[in-house]
Amino acid sequence: MSMDDQTKIPQATAKRLPLYYRFINNLHSQGKTRVSSKELSEAVKVDSATIRRDFSYFGALGKKGYGYNVNYLLSFFRKTLDQDAFTKVVLVGVGNLGTAFLQYNFMKNNNTKIEMAFDTSPEKVGKEVGGVPVYHIDELEQKIGSDISIAILTVPAQVAQPITDRVVTAGIQGILNFTPARITVPNHIRVHHIDLSIELQSFAYFLKHYPLQDEEGE
Repeated sequence: MSMDDQTKIPQATAKRLPLYYRFINNLHSQGKTRVSSKELSEAVKVDSATIRRDFSYFGALGKKGYGYNVNYLLSFFRKTLDQDAFTKVVLVGVGNLGTAFLQYNFMKNNNTKIEMAFDTSPEKVGKEVGGVPVYHIDELEQKIGSDISIAILTVPAQVAQPITDRVVTAGIQGILNFTPARITVPNHIRVHHIDLSIELQSFAYFLKHYPLQDEEGE
């Protein structure tokens, strides 16, 4: 599938692809060769009709009574999600959350890695956290190369915008913003805002008002 074809996949479908990939990859490693839309549905919590519609975008229509071919799906997802490409990430702000990211460093995904981090703290600068070198924020433009495409922001909210301006100037293409600040970027930069307090509030609301048995009955 070419990049041109991929752009025709709706964004909602594209967001579900990593869920499918993780499950299919697990099936493959267990030696399973086929999977039904019902099995997939139960595993990724997406209804069967949506899965069939998602899969129809890339021609993986299963056979009734047989399901989907695991190897075919796996090769498609690897290609579509660029699992063979290596994504280098930079982290700015080595506080509690930043440190947790460095310690974890996407260990289950060998294709994504935090290469370096930046901070202002004398206790952290010049050291390694989780095997990742921590540089002073003043070195940011000098250290970030064209091979690093994503920045994770775990800085105090009041400096989020100036830091954003600097990573954008340094050539970053996408930002995962873990600060409560709503940063502004040029049109060609993609930003995902992840506010953990809002996520928690939302989760608590769903837990209270939408019990799982209700969803299953829909």
